[in-house]
Amino acid sequence: MYLTIDCDSPEFSFLLHKHPAKVHSKETNFGEAHVFYPSPQRVSLLLQVDPLSLTRRGGGHVFALKPYVNDRGYVASSFLSVGLNLMFRTALAGRCPKHPELVEKKFAFRVEFPVLPSRGGEKVLEKLFAPLGYQVESSPIALDALYPEWGTSPYYKVVLRVDSRLQDLLRHLYVLIPVLDNEKHYWVGSDEVSKLLAKGDPWLAEHPEKEMIAHRYLKHRRGLARQALEVLQEEIDDPTEVESLTEDVTERKIGLHQQRLETVSQRLLESGATIVGDLGCGEGKLLRYLLKGKRVERILAMDVCLDSLQRAESSLERLHHKKREKIELLHGSLLYNDDRLKAVEAACLVEVIEHLEPDRLNRVAANLFQRLKPQTLILTTPNREYNAVWESLPAGKFRHPDHRFEWTRAEFEQWAGQVKDDYEVSIEGIGEPHPDYGCPTQMAVFTR
Repeated sequence: MYLTIDCDSPEFSFLLHKHPAKVHSKETNFGEAHVFYPSPQRVSLLLQVDPLSLTRRGGGHVFALKPYVNDRGYVASSFLSVGLNLMFRTALAGRCPKHPELVEKKFAFRVEFPVLPSRGGEKVLEKLFAPLGYQVESSPIALDALYPEWGTSPYYKVVLRVDSRLQDLLRHLYVLIPVLDNEKHYWVGSDEVSKLLAKGDPWLAEHPEKEMIAHRYLKHRRGLARQALEVLQEEIDDPTEVESLTEDVTERKIGLHQQRLETVSQRLLESGATIVGDLGCGEGKLLRYLLKGKRVERILAMDVCLDSLQRAESSLERLHHKKREKIELLHGSLLYNDDRLKAVEAACLVEVIEHLEPDRLNRVAANLFQRLKPQTLILTTPNREYNAVWESLPAGKFRHPDHRFEWTRAEFEQWAGQVKDDYEVSIEGIGEPHPDYGCPTQMAVFTR
């Protein structure tokens, strides 16, 4: 099982944390993984799968010789995803302490698979990779060269070209290789949902084939796929169908969810706070943005949903221990007094208040503005007026079934003015503005 990645700059080797002059090898429970550099701008990953190890695994075999006659040792599959995570874990996590500026740098990559299964043919290859900005070149491999009348196999020689960050490239491969194969070599449980969401952040929520990806990645276990899709749906404020991207990927619009995270985190970090609170943290997607702040010493992330906190915990497993120690996950609610939050200097509620019953808002506001009193407080919520832009959203319907209300810009400004106590408040929009309806998200920044 073999994969090569070519790059337009040898700098990318710093991100991989592998010395180009050495061969790096590790044992796995199914064989060995090796990383080496045929040239300064090319890295290769070779997996030597032990067929006897696979045979000992057992499992439900369709026919008696399946443990001995199969393609697992030769074609890219979920084994390769395990190898990517094992050998390039730091790059997948987006960490490079010696050269942090390279993490966000885009390189021109060429990825080659000598043998890649695509259950569904070349159309599936295009559907999965083209929306992410890849140029896909594929050539089918004959089932048997000596017998051309047998036709082609489900295997292809594939070359992918893309300009992207290395972390994004590796995450795309990690998720989509098993999806193409439509098979996994190990049991899929609820922890695989967390892996999918972590490696699919932030691109999967807006992928036009996210349903197929979720079902195939989770081995068509409907309950797990439904769970993953529900989380992904919460990240999309536009309820219309996501359109396929054009060939000019550079013109692709950034997702609204990501814009919110970037805007809110930037404001929180600009406050200079050392102790920051994410109140209603969900799965903790904002936390990695907050960790970029050099002055941030502690992050208190609270949510009322234990399941969301468990997913947040799983997504933080790959963090360096020094960064992980800064984050404390708390199970709690803003409806109650919580002394654990007293030290918070700056806090945010990102798309939280609209999930509360209106008659509970005053209690939450009193807790925030009169008891906790952070120096900076940021709240975001949907702008109901903008819903008219989405023709597929029926009139009077909210963007999410769990929303208890959605405010117009005037209603949000009025509420903010009523609860601000001794704070100064500024209202602004997030997302592409409409000339009549404003921005899709509205944000209030309260400062003392």
